[in-house]
Amino acid sequence: MSPEGPNVKRKSRALLWLLIIVACVCTLWWLGRHPSPEQAKVRQPAAYAAVQAGDPDVIPRTLLVDFRDRAEPAALAALQRRTGLTFSLDAFAPGENIYRATARSEEDAQRALGELRRSELVEAAEREVRYAIPPLEAAASAGPAAPVGPQSPGFPNDPQYKYQWHMRQIHMPEAWKVGQGEGVIVAVIDTGVKRVPDLAGVEFVKGWNFVEKNDKYEDDHGHGTHVAGTIAQATNNGVGVAGVAFKAKIMPLKVLSARGFGSVGDIADAIRYAADHGAKVINMSLGGGMASKVLEKAVKYAHDKGVVVVCAAGNDGRRRVSYPAAYPHAIAVAATQYDESTTFYSNWGPQIDVAAPGGNTQVDQNHDGKPDGVLQNTLNQSDRTKDDYLFFMGTSMASPHVAGVAALVVGAGVTSPDAVEKVLKESARRPQRQTKAFDEHYGAGIVDAAAALKKVKVNYGGLQLGLAVLIGLLVTVRLRSRGTGVRLGAGWWLALVVGSSGLFFLPYLGLGRVPGVALLAQGFPAWDGVLFGARLHANALFYSMLAPVLLAGVFYGVPRLRGLLSGFALGVAAHLLFYFFWNVADLRWMPSLFYLDQAWLCVNGLGALALGYIIARR
Repeated sequence: MSPEGPNVKRKSRALLWLLIIVACVCTLWWLGRHPSPEQAKVRQPAAYAAVQAGDPDVIPRTLLVDFRDRAEPAALAALQRRTGLTFSLDAFAPGENIYRATARSEEDAQRALGELRRSELVEAAEREVRYAIPPLEAAASAGPAAPVGPQSPGFPNDPQYKYQWHMRQIHMPEAWKVGQGEGVIVAVIDTGVKRVPDLAGVEFVKGWNFVEKNDKYEDDHGHGTHVAGTIAQATNNGVGVAGVAFKAKIMPLKVLSARGFGSVGDIADAIRYAADHGAKVINMSLGGGMASKVLEKAVKYAHDKGVVVVCAAGNDGRRRVSYPAAYPHAIAVAATQYDESTTFYSNWGPQIDVAAPGGNTQVDQNHDGKPDGVLQNTLNQSDRTKDDYLFFMGTSMASPHVAGVAALVVGAGVTSPDAVEKVLKESARRPQRQTKAFDEHYGAGIVDAAAALKKVKVNYGGLQLGLAVLIGLLVTVRLRSRGTGVRLGAGWWLALVVGSSGLFFLPYLGLGRVPGVALLAQGFPAWDGVLFGARLHANALFYSMLAPVLLAGVFYGVPRLRGLLSGFALGVAAHLLFYFFWNVADLRWMPSLFYLDQAWLCVNGLGALALGYIIARR
């Protein structure tokens, strides 16, 4: 036999392993990143040109102007003198070149608008318009439910939970066993939020009143408080009703007046404020028929900063989705009633992403003696100094159900807005009336909280474990072929599980609310979300090879621990590579410019893999 024979065999074996690894990588990449046909959002014709000075939704004499970044102050001052406009920056986020401009008359405003749109300094100029609570909702309450009564058996024990058919429609009882949205900040951009009795146990973070430009964000209408209740009403406290993500935090941002109206400029500013102050989910149960480039840019700004934006589709009962729900980076929500049909008032169209319970206070299909609206604790509509338990209906009530489920998904570790939307769509339940994968009335279907969490916890956890096992088998085969390496026993495999997926199935054994289970049910890098909250999940320190390197540096000299060190490093490698392949979270403290965040995950994942192999080999 020629001496070249062993070399040829080794090269052939190496080439075979290389081909296997490349095939696995390509398959994982395709599965994780290939978008479904429903993912691309259809844009409807924008109504920018349709805005006329006489339209009742147009704010008199007021323009919104978005200047290009290269615009110098001197050039802006010259343009101001030439147009006769008064520019103000007081309503917009620092660092943005967006101004509110006021003219002396309507004629001056229209004339200046044309000149601004012709200027090379201007990226966008438009009439500022009013958005509002969708129609029907201001008068949608249909009789209070008693705030007290015998506690419901089991979980939750809230006395009036029995009237919340809408929680059961999205399978909340099963979802609560797995997650409650721990620590996720949800911004409620609405009429404000008042801390009514059944929100007493819910944590609020700093909010703002964009109508009056102060920190007095208390609701003076009732709409925003009702919406906040659906998202995070105190649950299992023996009082009133339940909320979807009751361990989430509420950021109250008041953009609508007591009459339910607000300006696009203030709404855009609130979106940027939420994105800059830690919100991971935004709910906007408001809208209008006129598009705004300034608002669209704000929605994209939030999306690019890792915020899930959820919006009501509108209550006009027509084939046209309201703005901002129609924008590409917003999740547009249609409304269903008790029998799972979409409601008579819900807008529809190709921009609808999912549906959720919005209620119909004109019927009692479940025969419980109460109207089939969405029940929450909010302000009494006759005397707003008092609170009450009221049934509302509207896409405004549907949207916070989805925002709450989004908070559950974010709390489970999926923080990329695109990945959250993908989970919501792929886990949505198709009712009998929906015969296709996508329906203009339902979108992908009725949002399903239990299925969404199962997809994140079980499917993603299983994939992390599967990738770890694949890596472990490859390492094992390689070491056996060399006849070297440490003993890969039960401890090695246990460390592999701890580093990659954890015991992800524990919540489904009824242990979801047991202290400490949240850590055990996560792979080590995801412990950051449990320890520090959703805002710091997927930070660059935990999502690196730092922990395996430090442990190896300290304990490598103890031979009996090398199996644990190797297994842990390989498990962490699998977790990091899963996040790289599936792109489920935005990496904190690492810019996405030039895909640096993805490069970080890939390099550290491969580094942890190499470290684990080297430790095992020696």
